[in-house]
Amino acid sequence: MPNGLRDRKKARTRDAIAEAAVSLFLARGFDQVSVADIAAAAEVSKPTLFRYFAAKEDLLLHQIADHQGEAARVVRDRPSDLSPLAALHQRFRAGLDGRDPVTGLNDHPTVLAFHRLVFDTPSLAARVTRYMLDDEEALAAVLGGDITARLQAAQVIVVQRVLSRANWEKLVAGRTADDVHPEAVADAGRAFALLESGVRSG
Repeated sequence: MPNGLRDRKKARTRDAIAEAAVSLFLARGFDQVSVADIAAAAEVSKPTLFRYFAAKEDLLLHQIADHQGEAARVVRDRPSDLSPLAALHQRFRAGLDGRDPVTGLNDHPTVLAFHRLVFDTPSLAARVTRYMLDDEEALAAVLGGDITARLQAAQVIVVQRVLSRANWEKLVAGRTADDVHPEAVADAGRAFALLESGVRSG
């Protein structure tokens, strides 16, 4: 089988497993769904499922995992005349404008339910924390790796988390993403201005 066809078949299988898992998790709750349930719904064996996803948590969080290392990439690939914080602010603002679920500013019912499931399930919340720590380490390395870089990276990752959670909370309170957007943009501007005034970087 040509590599391109094989890769497309693997991608379709991975997507089918993930879609089956998310549907079951949202319908029943994360802890009430077994790996066997997911494998059956996706019409694959458990060994096949684990070839695509190493842990049950990954079945739900793979989309978040796709964003891993993004802050480091943004800083590494920024134009030379743009500071790291300015580049990160621009990226977050673009995410708000595009209603990227990672920013919390997406009011699609499935996205809102996804975030609630993550926040309310300890094992998922712990995995997200692990992702954030990995992002922090990657960003710190790009910023230079010294203590100043590590402190700045930690602040950036926490600021993004706080902004995203605040946006999501406004949406679950009944507001729309379009209504919250101006506030979210202002909050992000204020947050990154505080970072800029607290820790200068070249």
